Amino acid sequence: MAEEHRCQAPEGHRLCVNNCGFLGSPATMNLCSKCYRDFRLKEQQQASSAKSSISTSPSSSSTAVESVSQVPLLTLPEVKGVPLVVSAVAISPKRVGLTGFKCKCGITFCGSHRYPENHGCTFDFKKIGREKIARANPVVKAEKIVRI
Repeated sequence: MAEEHRCQAPEGHRLCVNNCGFLGSPATMNLCSKCYRDFRLKEQQQASSAKSSISTSPSSSSTAVESVSQVPLLTLPEVKGVPLVVSAVAISPKRVGLTGFKCKCGITFCGSHRYPENHGCTFDFKKIGREKIARANPVVKAEKIVRI
C-alpha cells in the first residue's frame, strides 16, 4: 500500500492540461511552467494587438499620431569596423583557430609560417626600425664656439 503512494502524483498537482507530460499546479491553471509561460505570452500579444487596432482606428488622427510616437522604436546596433577573422592560413591549408599569429603585414598565419622569412612578408621592418631610432635619439648639436 505504501508503494502505491510513491507512484502517484502528489496531492494538488496533476498532469498538464496540454498533455505535455509534465505536472501542472492549480496556481497555473493546471498547466506546467512552460505551457503557462506560453499561455501568458499569447495573452500579452493578443492584448497588445487589440490595443494597437483600437489606437489605429480613424476616429481621430491626433490620437493615432500620439500613440505611434509613444511606442519605442526598435533599433538594431550598427556593425562598424568589425575585423574579418581569417580561419585559414594564406600559404598552407592549415586552419587557424585561437592560436593564429597576426603579422604586421595584416595576414594571420599558423605557428610554422608566422615569421616574416617563412611567408615572404612585404612589410618593411628596416624602415620602421629606422624611424623608431630617429624618434628615440634626437640629434644633439652643440652651439658653435666663437673664437676671439
